[in-house]
Amino acid sequence: MAAFIDRLRQDIDVIMERDPAARSRIEVVFCYPGFHALIYHRLAHGAWKAEWYFLGRLLSHIGRMLTGIEIHPGATIGRRLFIDHGMGCVIGETTEIGDDVTLYQGVTLGGVALEKEKRHPTIMDRAIIGSSAQVLGPITVGEGARIGANTVVLKDVPAGVTMVGSPARQVSARPAEATEGFRAYGTPKGDIPDPVAAALDGLMGEVESLRRRVEKVERDDANEPSPPAEPPRRGAEKPS
Repeated sequence: MAAFIDRLRQDIDVIMERDPAARSRIEVVFCYPGFHALIYHRLAHGAWKAEWYFLGRLLSHIGRMLTGIEIHPGATIGRRLFIDHGMGCVIGETTEIGDDVTLYQGVTLGGVALEKEKRHPTIMDRAIIGSSAQVLGPITVGEGARIGANTVVLKDVPAGVTMVGSPARQVSARPAEATEGFRAYGTPKGDIPDPVAAALDGLMGEVESLRRRVEKVERDDANEPSPPAEPPRRGAEKPS
């Protein structure tokens, strides 16, 4: 029981730290669905580990109805998970979540296979997954990685990088937590480099360079003197 209370205290502390809208701990206890969802999950997960599968699913279902957050009782969740807003979040059965992870509304940690095996993601410590992001399959999101809003992730994500888009592409390789601190919704500060736009810019530069070269060749041809006319040949017949 002491360990359970200690984890609840840590859950409250991380919400106070990462949500500027949280004004008091009593507000968090009574008004934050992400906090409530974790309580129901811990009860359901305990029943699941004791092989009381129906009770685990029932507790999970009650938590889903009350919070809008669906966490399978078989999922493994570490300390200080922060589910902000949370409506529409789905966390699958074989999902593994490390410590100090942040999830926003609409996130799906789902599977793409029907076999009864590891089929859901592993989210390492301090990862941030933005709203409506889809992380699918038995892949690993590395420590401190950030997944931007609406991103679709189907492959492993290295530690410390930022991924955006559908399908996900890497836009930053620097350790996000070390350089910028916590950044809501997994979105990096400042402009996000677009690799597609960068490739198009490179092609436009090549086209412009070729255009200048063609114009130079045309100018050189226009300025080149015409060859002298050939003198008439001796003995050529005169017109009658």
